[in-house]
Amino acid sequence: MAWNDNDKQNPWGGNGQTPPELDAVIKDFKNKFDNFFGGKKSSGSKEGGNIPSAGGFKYIFILALLVWGLSGIYIIDPAEKGVVLRFGAFQEETSQGPHWHLPFPIETLNRINVEQIRTAEIGYRNVVSGSRRFGGNVSSESLMLTKDENMIDAKFAVQYKINDVQAYLFNVANPDTTLRHVAESAIRQVVGKNTMDYILTEGRVDIADSIRQRSQELLDMYEIGLQITTVNMQDAQPPEQVQASFSDAVKAREDKQRLINEAQTYANDILPKSRGKAARMLEESKAYKSEVVSKSEGESSRFKQILTEYEKAPEVTRERLYRETMEVVLANTSKVVVDSKANSMMYLPIDKLISAQPSRTEVIIQEAQGKSGQKGDVRKVFRSREVR
Repeated sequence: MAWNDNDKQNPWGGNGQTPPELDAVIKDFKNKFDNFFGGKKSSGSKEGGNIPSAGGFKYIFILALLVWGLSGIYIIDPAEKGVVLRFGAFQEETSQGPHWHLPFPIETLNRINVEQIRTAEIGYRNVVSGSRRFGGNVSSESLMLTKDENMIDAKFAVQYKINDVQAYLFNVANPDTTLRHVAESAIRQVVGKNTMDYILTEGRVDIADSIRQRSQELLDMYEIGLQITTVNMQDAQPPEQVQASFSDAVKAREDKQRLINEAQTYANDILPKSRGKAARMLEESKAYKSEVVSKSEGESSRFKQILTEYEKAPEVTRERLYRETMEVVLANTSKVVVDSKANSMMYLPIDKLISAQPSRTEVIIQEAQGKSGQKGDVRKVFRSREVR
């Protein structure tokens, strides 16, 4: 339903008036605002126009003052610190969050990133060309003298951050350059106290730690407001002019160490075997000694027992000993003892019979005895001769 259809719903009243033009509304509002600040119409203007007055300038001044005051609002990020300076002098230090300060030119704001890790390159410079990164050598910084009077080409990367923004801004004119000079001085001092071999081999970590500690002591003494986080030895080698000779020396040293390791390995292999063999020989000698002593003691005890029996019955004991001895002797020889009083002798291959089976040997001996008519025991003969 249109507004002119019902006077009660017409926002401009029920007398049939049309809404005013937008330009007229703005003009009326401007006139009222000018009158509020003391503006007035000029008598010589055409069509009732207004000329600028003191009230208009006041309005512009208040608006500009408002904008100037709002420009002092700032927000500090979590990794930053804000330092407010009033006419160049330190006023306050602000942390993260929104803040306000008197705008320029009364106060100025410096934002300092205290969490950013910065790098100082000593002995080289990284040059970025397009998407590629190149490393350039700075001989005036990298060449230095060691304790054993050798030249070494060493490159270091010093990483640091800001831990005191006031000291960083006001104590030193150029703190980053000062840190570079301090680090270079500490590097030359530490390298000059160590030998070249130690720096190139096992001393890399100790050298970096010593440089970091010495540099931090100097920075704290100067109150620069910087803290060194790490010092990395990027590269360390002899100068380019003597690298070939140095490589030969390193190779010879490695060969020496390799031969020492091989000799140590051989010694570790042969010494335990020799010690084991010596221990085994000692144990065998102890066992032999124990065996001989025990056997000697047993024979001595047996001799004493036989001596006692011999003293009781010499003839019987002598006969028994002789027979036992002959049994042992004849059991291990191929020679046969026969009775020298025999009337006839037959040649018997006794050596062949002994090597034959026992049952067969007994049969042959019985047949031989039957043919010769002799039935005597060969072990009973005391005077005899040998028959091969």
